[in-house]
Amino acid sequence: MNMKTKSLNWHVRAVPEISAELRVGESGLSTAEAEARLREHGPNRLPRKPPPTWWEIGLRQFRSPLIYILAIAAVVSILTRHHEDAAFIAAVLALNALIGGYQEWKAERSSQALQALLQVRASVLRDGDVREIDAEEVVPGDIVWLESGARVPADLRLVQARGLEIDESLLTGESLPVLKNPAWTGDESTSLADRLNMAYAGSVVSRGRARGLIVETGERTVIGRLALDVIRSTGGRPPLLERMERFTHVIAYAVLGAAAAMAVIGVFLRGYGAGEMFLFGVALAVSAIPEGLPVALTVALSIATTRMARRGVIVRRLAAVEGLGSCTLIASDKTGTLTCNELTVRQIRLPDGEELAVGGEGYTPEGSIHGPEGDVRPGSHPALDALARAAVLCNEADLHQRDGGWAWRGDPTEVALLSFGHKLGWVHEVALERHPQVNEIPFEPERRFAATYHMVDDHQLVFAKGAPERILAMCRVADEDRERLLAYAESMAESGHRVLALAEGAAPEGLRSSQTPPEPTDLSFLGFAGMIDPLRPGVKEAVRSCRAAGIAVCMITGDHPVTALAIARELDLAARPDQVLTGREIEALDPDELREAVGRTRVFARTTPRQKLELVEAARQMGHFVAVTGDGVNDAPALRQANIGVAMGRSGTDVAREASELVITDDNFATIVAGVEEGRVAYDNVRKVIYLLVSTGLAEILLLSLAVLTGWPKSAAGAAVLPLLPVQILWLNLVTNGIQDIALAFEPAEGDVLRRPPRPPGQRIFDRLMLERTVIAAVVMALVGFGAFWWMIAGAGWSEGQSRNGLLLLMVLFQNLHVGNSRSETRSAFRLSPLKSPILMGGVVLAFSLHMLSLRLPIAQRVLGVEPVDPATFAGLIGLAFTVVIAMEIHKWHWRARRADRSSRLSD
Repeated sequence: MNMKTKSLNWHVRAVPEISAELRVGESGLSTAEAEARLREHGPNRLPRKPPPTWWEIGLRQFRSPLIYILAIAAVVSILTRHHEDAAFIAAVLALNALIGGYQEWKAERSSQALQALLQVRASVLRDGDVREIDAEEVVPGDIVWLESGARVPADLRLVQARGLEIDESLLTGESLPVLKNPAWTGDESTSLADRLNMAYAGSVVSRGRARGLIVETGERTVIGRLALDVIRSTGGRPPLLERMERFTHVIAYAVLGAAAAMAVIGVFLRGYGAGEMFLFGVALAVSAIPEGLPVALTVALSIATTRMARRGVIVRRLAAVEGLGSCTLIASDKTGTLTCNELTVRQIRLPDGEELAVGGEGYTPEGSIHGPEGDVRPGSHPALDALARAAVLCNEADLHQRDGGWAWRGDPTEVALLSFGHKLGWVHEVALERHPQVNEIPFEPERRFAATYHMVDDHQLVFAKGAPERILAMCRVADEDRERLLAYAESMAESGHRVLALAEGAAPEGLRSSQTPPEPTDLSFLGFAGMIDPLRPGVKEAVRSCRAAGIAVCMITGDHPVTALAIARELDLAARPDQVLTGREIEALDPDELREAVGRTRVFARTTPRQKLELVEAARQMGHFVAVTGDGVNDAPALRQANIGVAMGRSGTDVAREASELVITDDNFATIVAGVEEGRVAYDNVRKVIYLLVSTGLAEILLLSLAVLTGWPKSAAGAAVLPLLPVQILWLNLVTNGIQDIALAFEPAEGDVLRRPPRPPGQRIFDRLMLERTVIAAVVMALVGFGAFWWMIAGAGWSEGQSRNGLLLLMVLFQNLHVGNSRSETRSAFRLSPLKSPILMGGVVLAFSLHMLSLRLPIAQRVLGVEPVDPATFAGLIGLAFTVVIAMEIHKWHWRARRADRSSRLSD
């Protein structure tokens, strides 16, 4: 019987039915049967994608249309025996591959993450005996035992349980451990977080013991199916890749079209020879293709990677660097991302109705207690001290300092109570020394309370904590007071708090430590403690910063809608329950309704991993560039599907990190804002580099085209002369301008990046502003250069070589000055101090010095056809080069005036 085809809805079926289907008896599987099933189902191992080899990473660096164009140009150069040109291009391709490949190789060195969650041992029943085996060897039908601290080895149907609570936050996003109940049954639509009779692979037992029947292993487990989703998903594309692909396609078509048109004009209208026009075509292609762009882009992104790392953002994919800066929507998990994933006592309600607020986040015992009359000092509030004493004494957890920080062990609610007690001076170990414990009633789900007995001033007292209605039933409270107190508890619960009641009283006379205590009665009610998984510090400000930057933020969580709403209210994401969309409601929506819901809703609760995936896809279909943040296994498919996946590095699972492009090292949502800023700076610098390279390249194209179209200037022999040779153009593009564009990639932020809205998803790199600037700069450089070249030959009587040498120097000077125009699209170059960008200033000096050196080196003189010029010529060329600065300053002034006029009309 092949069990691989059976239904996965194990939670709706009774244990006897499942046992019969899996053919397992009370003594468990036999060794032979287990081995047969292991061969049938395979090892209990998660599917994983093998890490890329070094050569695969290297090949990935060549998957770009721009690289293909450069490679074709190199082949053409070899065929036309222009080996210097081919060598220059080959050097560019190799340098680009080395830089990009090294960055990605560093990111891929981490071990494959998915397998880490199943590297555990399991106690199973085989041949009637309990034995411990490797988790990879368990099979469907195995009976396993679970105990506190154990990781669940596979998906299993619970058979028996005693006080079993399981932390499923990595799968569901639920911030609290789930109390399991083997007797519970549900229907097929019950969400993963509400299946109380199931335990899932990868989750952790917080407390209690259980026996269960394994129903799924390996890739058929919930976590295994998520792993398959991650592996199979191709994921979203970073916006820079999409924009650069469009840009390089335009370049390719423009190069082919312009070269063909100029060749036809030159041969049929101007009388150039076919060989000469082929040489012109090579020169035109070399001019049009920004050879330095791949290296400059890689360097710009690598610089941003380093800057992001300093601010807590680790980049795993180089092209994803500017993705955060492009995103229009951040879809964030709640537990562990927006919140601390550590329960914290935030509210205290005393019997007389007094309400106190508790400061601090997480288990670290830092923060003040604030009451109606201000901050409460330790020992100054007797009623609050009594409650804190009970919270610390009736407690099995541990919280202590270690290596300069805080360490803890135990149930999250009990650790939260210890942290609260610390804030009032009640330390667990000290309190137990003063009031030794002599007896206890441990917590059981059926009891819904726990109690401990301690010696206090030679008297035995009992301290109890538990569900409000359960504790109040043990206390001396009038009926009307009981109703009032239960209303307090209900109000706290409705605001998203987990509420515990605490009480104390005298132990029964003559109760000995060897006796089992009876249920406490006649207790004094001490108050309620309200706990919640609080916002991380800085998250509220970070969400506000996102809004100011034009980025929408939504919360997608597997947690309860009430808890999600409580956090959403603090973040101003939602104010009413009807503004929260649940997983059940999402199931009922068709694709159009889902997209509409994504457009208007900012909080999604009780969602499954597949629903997170659908929400991300719906947002992308609406035109959003989506960044998804998360830390759990349940977030992995959505992280992979997003344009940019952002995983938490400290508390996040390896699965989530593996599915992401960026990792936040401090687990703080606020760090994402720093990533947004650096991403936008990276894109700004990419635009600056593209503008510098394309405007100078277009100037070279126009210069060459003017020579062909006019047939001027002519040599002494009457033949038309090309202003620049291909090798000279390569020198301009790869060496002098190549140094400058790499230095320009180090440009710091202009200061207003987080006050700008995100770029529209469909916006091209060459928007109106970029086009205007590029055309104006290129036309000025081309016209001035062509006029100077014509004067050198026709007016001054220079030879072809001397004229090309003078024009080449003029173009170098144009580039040296034009890099200052590139530092800002709208601010005057004279307002940007070069001292703020020392690397750029050094790059300009180096580029200029290299060209001046080439004028005097014999090998450079031979290859480039250059020679020194006299001081008067040099001074004249500098004067001509300043024309591009003047032109761009006029354009920037005009653009600012137009923008101010538009703003004035809109305000009116």
